[in-house]
Amino acid sequence: MKNKRLNVRLTDKRYYKLVILSTQIDRTISSLVDEWIDSLPEPKNQNITEA
Repeated sequence: MKNKRLNVRLTDKRYYKLVILSTQIDRTISSLVDEWIDSLPEPKNQNITEA
């Protein structure tokens, strides 16, 4: 699997909320984002080149 990079803009408040939560539950921010993405519904159209 080839990894992709995602850059997002967050307010300081949201960033530190993620940092604190990830520290409290002993997980990385990346794993939190992965879990959130996995919880999203599957897109109806699987071909992203048509979008």
